[in-house]
Amino acid sequence: TDMRQDEPLQMFYPPHLHTRTKKLKSADSPDCVDQSNPAFTRMQPRYKYSLMDYFLKYFLFLCNLLFTVLGLVVLGLGMWGLISKESFEQENISSIGTDPMLILVTLGLLLTMLCLSGCVGALRENCCLLKLFSAAVLVLITIQVLFAILAYSMQDQIGGYLRSGMLAAMAGYQDDLDLRFITDEIQSNLQCCGADNYRDWEINIYYNCSAPGVLACGVPATCCVDPLENGTVWNSQCGVGAQLLDEFTAQSVIFLGGCLGGISRWIEQHEGLIGTVAVVSSKLLSVTEKTNLWPKSGVLTPSGGGREGQQSFEPIRSPLQ
Repeated sequence: TDMRQDEPLQMFYPPHLHTRTKKLKSADSPDCVDQSNPAFTRMQPRYKYSLMDYFLKYFLFLCNLLFTVLGLVVLGLGMWGLISKESFEQENISSIGTDPMLILVTLGLLLTMLCLSGCVGALRENCCLLKLFSAAVLVLITIQVLFAILAYSMQDQIGGYLRSGMLAAMAGYQDDLDLRFITDEIQSNLQCCGADNYRDWEINIYYNCSAPGVLACGVPATCCVDPLENGTVWNSQCGVGAQLLDEFTAQSVIFLGGCLGGISRWIEQHEGLIGTVAVVSSKLLSVTEKTNLWPKSGVLTPSGGGREGQQSFEPIRSPLQ
């Protein structure tokens, strides 16, 4: 008779659960119930989400969704740059490791994967993904703090590194399209020429005064004060022979100041904005980190009239009913 009563239970409960419930049934306790009874009910904890729980959940989801889209945009720009320069062609594949566009691809991929894990983890309340995202956010906060400390304590060294990088970009100006684009953008936006002054362009083999070409002793057109020369067509030869001019004559044709000084002035003029962005980003990372602790920190409030920290239970009817 007992076997016949237990047979229907095998249809709905795994063997290990059936064995466990039989052991519980044998215990003489008011908490144990007879599973052979068709009216058997299974007790399952039920939580009631507060308004703050929902706010934290969807705040974390929306923040990560926004940065996931941003990561995809950065990744797309990097891939577009690589494809447009035919970097995946067989003759160019060997130099793809030094392509600056690879930095955009890497940053976009990491940002997308990181924020997507936080997005899915928040929406699905997956603690494993949220822990992974939380650890990554902690690493980012640590890197940001270390970078700020190093930038403040190594100002002179950073200036030297910038100067070396600028001179290296100027030396490869005609040979690397990426370096050329970056250098042109810096010079045209900051209205500068060279690293320290316009004569630094002698480091480039094409603009060196000993070069045989027409560019000898010249500077790029982005150094010119008026590269259009009051017209509509860009005059790429406006900087030819500029290195031979004295400063008084050259100032009406090209920018005399170097870009290192222009960068310093730009930082001084926008230091308030830079500080605000740094503080807001660190606070956002901190809030995101704290929000990540939401599923694990007992924020959820129990349903019913029980005291805080206690679970309330909702009866789930057996399939036999």
